[in-house]
Amino acid sequence: MSRARVLRMGLLFLFAPPFLALPAAGQAWALDVTVKGLSGAPADNVVDILSDLQADSQATRERLDGVVRDRAEKALQAFGYYNASLATRYPDEDNKRVVIDITPGERTQITQVDLSLEGDARQDKAFEQIMESNPLKVGDPLLHSRYDGFKGKISTLALERGYFNSRFRQQRIEVRPWENSARIFLDFDSGTRYRFGNVHFKGSQIEPNRLRSMIPFEPGDPYIAGDLATLNQNLGQTEWFAGVAVRPSVNEDPSPAPPSQWWSEATGRDTTADDSEVLGGPGLSVARELTDSRPTIVPVDVELTPADRHQFEVGLGYATDVGPRTQFSWTMPWLNRYGHSLTNSLFLSAPEQRFSGEYRIPLANPLRDSYRVRYGLKNIDNEDTKSFESSVQLARHWEFSNDWIQDLYWQTTYEDFTQADQNDAVLLLYPGISWSRTRKRNETFPRWGDKQQLTLEWSDPAWGSEARFVRTTFDSQWIRMLGSENRFVGRIGGGAMATNTFDKVPPSLRFFAGGDQSIRGYSYESLSPENDDGELLGGQHMLTSSVEYQRHLTGNFWSATFVDTGNAFDAWWPDELKTGAGVGVRWISPVGPIRFDIAHPFDDEEDSWRLHFSIGPEF
Repeated sequence: MSRARVLRMGLLFLFAPPFLALPAAGQAWALDVTVKGLSGAPADNVVDILSDLQADSQATRERLDGVVRDRAEKALQAFGYYNASLATRYPDEDNKRVVIDITPGERTQITQVDLSLEGDARQDKAFEQIMESNPLKVGDPLLHSRYDGFKGKISTLALERGYFNSRFRQQRIEVRPWENSARIFLDFDSGTRYRFGNVHFKGSQIEPNRLRSMIPFEPGDPYIAGDLATLNQNLGQTEWFAGVAVRPSVNEDPSPAPPSQWWSEATGRDTTADDSEVLGGPGLSVARELTDSRPTIVPVDVELTPADRHQFEVGLGYATDVGPRTQFSWTMPWLNRYGHSLTNSLFLSAPEQRFSGEYRIPLANPLRDSYRVRYGLKNIDNEDTKSFESSVQLARHWEFSNDWIQDLYWQTTYEDFTQADQNDAVLLLYPGISWSRTRKRNETFPRWGDKQQLTLEWSDPAWGSEARFVRTTFDSQWIRMLGSENRFVGRIGGGAMATNTFDKVPPSLRFFAGGDQSIRGYSYESLSPENDDGELLGGQHMLTSSVEYQRHLTGNFWSATFVDTGNAFDAWWPDELKTGAGVGVRWISPVGPIRFDIAHPFDDEEDSWRLHFSIGPEF
């Protein structure tokens, strides 16, 4: 008999015999294990494998010691120690504790690694990369966890990439303890790669062509499990469905069929032969080849549950800028079989009441391209501003793969307003274009994120508008962490307008600064150029910036220190920047972050302080 020991296993201690052979009589307790002579992961593994062992007061020490030694040896072999010497001591008469003195001996090293790859995976770059990342290197200690982990990665990758008939033709570790050497043999046959078939939708209220435009693969493309996840995500993001289930139709039984007439014809063997003879050796190989020759197409079934046609939401809140506020929204995520949708919202607060809506018409790619019709009514009575505005906007909407969003629109606005001593009612017609991008990790309290926005608008009497202007706004915000306890929030924003008919420009397009989201220490939209009576007129330009440092206190509480500065003005650069600074507290509540700040405006002669309170993330 050969002295070589062939092991077909993962971590060896998983196959250790359970301690059920000991009598289960009397009081039992967990064995307290101390390991000496060895440290680190191998010693921890010995303790772990013995930790669930219960020593019974009725058992003999000899029988207990036999099981302890057997398990400890297998735990050490999992880390390459095949020639370890063990000495066990039981300090107590009741065998509650055991001390194991280990002389590990020379560690078994890998002396040969034979890897081979057969089948379609030989042309698959993903398999090429995983083979190149092989952690089993000649000269390294033998670690069964690496061996099992590498095999698991190969098997998992095969399933993810459509090699459903794959198998290891050979998977073997040959250990020679007397040489302290190990030889590893892995021969993986991927078989034929499966390919996507047709996608079948069931239960959908939307036109199939709309749905097919969101499929990230074509029939005949190589199977990739991630593509199915993308399809599931795409369908969910439309908000047309309450439930989405994507299921590939794969034959999950690649084993050869029982002996029959085809077996006799294929192998020349008697179909009445013994099963072990029929399914062994060459017979199994032939059966595998016939199995691999089956059709390798994976149809995909998608079961859909329509979303509720009418969805309602009510929200209550408070902010220092506007006081108590409430919002009611009514959403119809699908109006017809083409996937059109409608959203209406009513916002109420003391200084502002607003009704707005959006009708969305999806195009060829429903997630990224659409026409949008936006409309609204808004009434404002704040400081020296009184305004009633009605507007309609027709927009073409794009969402790009780099997260940028572009809107190209035509806006029609009628606004009847009083701003300080100016009164007018104007009709504005103007085109505009905007770009925006928002990225963040963790929606509730982002640890990383940024937001950018840029808008350009142009109004001119040449196409019937009653005011002439070119207007732009921009905003950029960042959130970054330093370690796990320090959070930084930065913001810069502003706007500019070139016009020779400023008195015709309504308050909704003029610039004001101050408030929770602008310059803390000043009340909401209280900063702008003034008339001779000290009433706010609004500015042609605006610039604001903010820097905030937050420090984790405990649990869901953070402290904040900040400085805000800026102003609204008429010249191309402000004569004076208003600055406020202060401290605050952030509480990450179940309904979102709650922010409480106390800020001091530096130019206030009364040396006053102002409280700011708001709910919700920075962006």
